[in-house]
Amino acid sequence: QVQLVESGGGVVQAGGSLRLSCTSSGRTFRLSYMGWFRQAPGKKREFVAARGWAGSKVYYADFAKGRFTISRDNPEYTVSLQMINLKPDDTAVYYCAGDCRVGAAWICDYWGQGTQVTVSS
Repeated sequence: QVQLVESGGGVVQAGGSLRLSCTSSGRTFRLSYMGWFRQAPGKKREFVAARGWAGSKVYYADFAKGRFTISRDNPEYTVSLQMINLKPDDTAVYYCAGDCRVGAAWICDYWGQGTQVTVSS
């Protein structure tokens, strides 16, 4: 079984920064992607960013471009999300996902439990 565990969430004022980390206890396919998604109260889960596990291809949602940076640590099966200039609209539960494939919609085989990010105004 593959287990993903997120950390790094918290409460921050608008304009602040947070770094989220995700560690996998098992393997993921090296040709797939690991990514971050988020879900705000009353909203559907949305894509944030993804990075190839073995390669360097990166995808970002429009709202994340220029503010969020996704990176990976392949030997440890980790992925992080550095977030700067946070806005109240960034408040959400952030989920790590593994073995993702890109298409019309992202499909992922493994999900973490989520970590809460709250940005105060």
